[in-house]
Amino acid sequence: MKERVTFTIEADILKKLDNTIDGFKVKNRSQAAELLLMRALNSDAIKTALILAGGKGTRMKPITDEIPKPLIPLQGKPILQHTIELLKKYGIDHIIISLGYKGEKIREHFGDGLRYGVKINYVNEKEALGTAGPLRLAKKFIKGTFVLCNSDELKNIDLHDMYLFHREQNSMATIALTTVSNPSDYGVARLQGGKILEFLEKPKNPPSKLINAGLYILEPEVLDIVPEGYAMMENDVFPKIAKLERLYGYSFSGQWFDTGSMERYAIALKEWKGI
Repeated sequence: MKERVTFTIEADILKKLDNTIDGFKVKNRSQAAELLLMRALNSDAIKTALILAGGKGTRMKPITDEIPKPLIPLQGKPILQHTIELLKKYGIDHIIISLGYKGEKIREHFGDGLRYGVKINYVNEKEALGTAGPLRLAKKFIKGTFVLCNSDELKNIDLHDMYLFHREQNSMATIALTTVSNPSDYGVARLQGGKILEFLEKPKNPPSKLINAGLYILEPEVLDIVPEGYAMMENDVFPKIAKLERLYGYSFSGQWFDTGSMERYAIALKEWKGI
């Protein structure tokens, strides 16, 4: 619930505030002020995130014969730690990690999360559950709006700004979208304004260069849409939300790297600038 407030500020501060209004993501003074306050106060609008870390990382063999992909080091720390640091930066301090392949090594490394300044709970996939199935395992830990993300991408997203967009659109699911030069290698979004109409998986003629960046802000109602067993967000969940016209895409300009292959990992190793 929002409340109206009135306050007086210096003209030069107001000018700086107005300079943040871009007419797209920040439409007016009210939204600009709310975003700046959220950043300054490290708002707890979202406190929980589920990270998917159960994959086998077959394209990173033979490294993944020894360690799970989320623990592969990149610039002095495991790939997964970069995601934890992103979440912590925006006040998300309760993290659920879905484990599968060599999951005991991830649990052993990160423990309860205390030394990273977060609380970590774990859920275990006895068999592969896809990108949506683990939501059912984590349901008992999720009370409100939450983040779902992959563990094998490096992304620098302003989660406060993304959350404001999510809330303004009355979205049930908001997908972070990034621009790449080779969209035909990924799931490409077809949009109408900010609303996502559908995702096209590896299309030969992409309708845009905006792809799924592997991070979502979701409302708890999404948990009731997820089918039991193996399920994919892209095929089994998002199309249902799109039919309700409550699926939106948030385009961001921060860094994003896919570390899913040795070639892409090598690029990220050199170019990633951190959170």
